[in-house]
Amino acid sequence: MNYKEIFDSYKNIAVLGFSDRRDRASNRIGRYLKENNFNVTGVNPVPDTNSADDITIIKSLSELPENTEIINIFRRSEFIYDHVIEILKMKTLPKVIWTQLGVIDPAAKELTVKNNIQYIENKCIMVEHNKIFGNN
Repeated sequence: MNYKEIFDSYKNIAVLGFSDRRDRASNRIGRYLKENNFNVTGVNPVPDTNSADDITIIKSLSELPENTEIINIFRRSEFIYDHVIEILKMKTLPKVIWTQLGVIDPAAKELTVKNNIQYIENKCIMVEHNKIFGNN
């Protein structure tokens, strides 16, 4: 699928590495997605809160709603492969794994594609959405 088809088809996004701090990119992008009619769930084991900016925060990928279609990852490259392993253990697999700018892991990409999940890496989901739809 191209980016427009992804954005038109999938509305349930998990932001892995979501921060409850508004000055962090993961928070800004989560809010942007929510403001553009996506259902967003933040995933981060650290915050003491269970929501920020009307976005629910859960502690682990295993707690994600089964209808999660895109997992947008805000973690450093060295953590991606282990996250893909964790994602592949989920009861219902996402349709897309998307890593942010600068996040590249060829082994994670290979494993993801081998399991029939679309893999997009080194791209900002907000920038790509804005290029297509011109919002915010």
